[in-house]
Amino acid sequence: MQLGILETGGPPVDLGDRFQGYGNMMRRMLGPAFRARTYDIRAGELPATPDECDGWLITGSAAGVYDPDPWIPALKAFLREASGKAPMVGICFGHQLMAEAFGGEVIRSPKGWGVGLHRYEIARAAPWMDSTAPVSLPVSHQDQVVAVGPGCELLGGNAFTPFGLLAYPERLAISMQPHPEFEPDYARALIESRRGSRLADDQADAAIASLAGANDRERVAIWLRRFLQPA
Repeated sequence: MQLGILETGGPPVDLGDRFQGYGNMMRRMLGPAFRARTYDIRAGELPATPDECDGWLITGSAAGVYDPDPWIPALKAFLREASGKAPMVGICFGHQLMAEAFGGEVIRSPKGWGVGLHRYEIARAAPWMDSTAPVSLPVSHQDQVVAVGPGCELLGGNAFTPFGLLAYPERLAISMQPHPEFEPDYARALIESRRGSRLADDQADAAIASLAGANDRERVAIWLRRFLQPA
């Protein structure tokens, strides 16, 4: 399968020499069964047509969907054009951008930052999922989806992030707020890089401590493989 990774962000500059970019993190998570091409969306590199790849994955980003950067509305337009033609997955910013593109709403949440390992309850198991057992995954976000558009189904969430996992069956699309591609070392380093600026010490300490808990990264990676490339 040829997967198009729409890379909308990457590690902070001070972590760039220690960790791979988000496109490479996605490749590592999905494994060798996927051939992937990464598009530098922030540089204006959009696919020429929706059939250029067999599936699409939109990464996380430090940007907000409401920011004035010209690549954001251009990517929204591409998502609308490509939806329903090939499987599509959105992670964090990708999750939020898909919600906006498909008729929902995203805001900078008054709840503040979500960081560390968060547990999501599963409301319904889609065919590519294994069960309704909860999943725990790293998160790093302040923005949140607060409303969804027509045809969107809620698959999971929690009190902090009610719209945590979404599906758009008619669009062949799914999205999630957490980061299954974040390995624990990167999740920890990202928190430390924001200590004292975006995160208070006690918030950073609690988030780092939470990362010692059971992490369902591989379970969710299997879900994504099954969704993108059904047996």
